[in-house]
Amino acid sequence: MANVQIYTTDYCHYCRVAKSLLDEQGIPYEEINISKTPEMRDVLVEKTGEWTVPQIFVNGEYIGQDDELREWLTSGRLK
Repeated sequence: MANVQIYTTDYCHYCRVAKSLLDEQGIPYEEINISKTPEMRDVLVEKTGEWTVPQIFVNGEYIGQDDELREWLTSGRLK
C-alpha cells in the first residue's frame, strides 16, 4: 500500500474532506498538522510552491490537494 502523508491545519474544511476520502477507502495516512508548527508552512511552500492545505504526498511525491486526491482515488491510482 502507498505511503500517504497529508499536511493539514486545525480549521481547514478541505483537509477534513481529504481525510474523509482516505478514511472511506480504508487508506492509512500520516497527518502532519502544521497549525502548531507554522515554520512547516514555509518548508511546504519551498517544496511545492503551494501555500494552502491540504498538501498530500504519496510515496514522497507531491500529488496536490483534495481535488487531485479525489482523481487518484477515482482512477484507482492510489490503490
